[in-house]
Amino acid sequence: MSDESTQTPPAGQPVFRVEKLYLKDLSFENPNAPESFRDPGEPRTEYQLESNATQKGPEHFEATLHITVKVLVGEVTLFLVDVTYAGLFLMRNIPREHIAPMLGIECPNIIFPFARQVVASLVTEGGYTPVVLDPINFMALYQQQLQQRQQEA
Repeated sequence: MSDESTQTPPAGQPVFRVEKLYLKDLSFENPNAPESFRDPGEPRTEYQLESNATQKGPEHFEATLHITVKVLVGEVTLFLVDVTYAGLFLMRNIPREHIAPMLGIECPNIIFPFARQVVASLVTEGGYTPVVLDPINFMALYQQQLQQRQQEA
């Protein structure tokens, strides 16, 4: 049995491969502990997600997901999580018009479960019930970003 991941594809064949997934930046703030562990009331969760990509070589691209989760009770912050998770992707013989959608849809879809796990683990280590982020429709986000750019142009 051969290992497909190490086989060289025929010349000219499109290649899309995850070279590396990694934690790029991480912050957890628990500013009001231990007082915040008492029944503080109904928490409100705010979160932001940003996806970016940069070319790192002729065939290599880095895609990043930056996720910020802030949980408050009233105006008091219980905790704040700030995570940037990244992936290095090889794209060889991919048509130019397909690269941007792959970086905006496929790469974040691959990275997101790892970033979500980091957020849940950090919140648990901080002494709270884990925050499990809902699945994200990166195709819809990508299409929204395209529409926004077209309106701005």
